[in-house]
Amino acid sequence: MRAPFDDLVTRHGPAILRVCRAVVGWSDAEDVWSETFLAALRAYPDLPDGANVEAWLVTIAKRKGIDALRAGARRALPVETVPDRGIRDPEPDAELQTALAELTPRQREVIAYHVLGGLPYAEVAEIVGGTAAAARRAAADGLARLRRIYAAADSDLWEAHRG
Repeated sequence: MRAPFDDLVTRHGPAILRVCRAVVGWSDAEDVWSETFLAALRAYPDLPDGANVEAWLVTIAKRKGIDALRAGARRALPVETVPDRGIRDPEPDAELQTALAELTPRQREVIAYHVLGGLPYAEVAEIVGGTAAAARRAAADGLARLRRIYAAADSDLWEAHRG
């Protein structure tokens, strides 16, 4: 007959806690110890009779400790100041803002969601309301308007340089 699980915790708990401390250190040892015994509790009914319970628990603790170390390596660490290594937003382009202001709000939204965000027109239509065809039409009209605005600006620039 198999011993009740709480007898295993009482008998082997201190040794497993020492193993956890050796694997992950004192700060995370109790969490790993808890994870070890939760996993053991789930697997205990399937443990073969006559198995070396302490070795089985040590193996679980070792694996849970490795999992905790890997998770810790991926966890962000708090710092006083965040290093500036990210992508900086460019200064707002006044010409682009002026051009976008000439579009209807629906055209701006559809262009943002489809062209910039990469969403299919069906999803854009769900967000802004209407049909996929209407979203496609708003994007086409908005892009055509932007092309005309930029074409006019380019021709003005060309004329200024020719002069």
